[in-house]
Amino acid sequence: MPIHKIFEMEKNREESTPEAEMQRVKGDLMKVGIVVYQKDKGAPPHFHPNDEQFNLILEGRRVMILDGEVVYAEPGDLIHIPRNSIHGGGQSLDEKCVFFAAKSPAGSGVMGEDYNPVDNAEELMQLVEDRVKEIREKE
Repeated sequence: MPIHKIFEMEKNREESTPEAEMQRVKGDLMKVGIVVYQKDKGAPPHFHPNDEQFNLILEGRRVMILDGEVVYAEPGDLIHIPRNSIHGGGQSLDEKCVFFAAKSPAGSGVMGEDYNPVDNAEELMQLVEDRVKEIREKE
């Protein structure tokens, strides 16, 4: 039963989400990692037909699409992303947002290997931008 020193591991960037910095580990049935997005950055809205995912926000706040709706997430929030759920399009409200991601199945270990873009990505991104602007105006 190995212990992985994830913060000492190589930082990766993946083709599907190049703005994310990831440190990841693959097991037999699942893959996990620490994902970091800098301020105002996030993955375009997408879905995974084969992957189920959980994200635990560790640091920073995010506005993102979840099941096609705009949501606000902060440290301590555990986000469940079922297969085929439209998600992403997020923006970090703070200098960075750090979260622990767990996905199944493990596949190749690449977190975004089952990534599929959505046709209305621009529309969804605009909804996120509008919500971020609203939050920042109140701060």
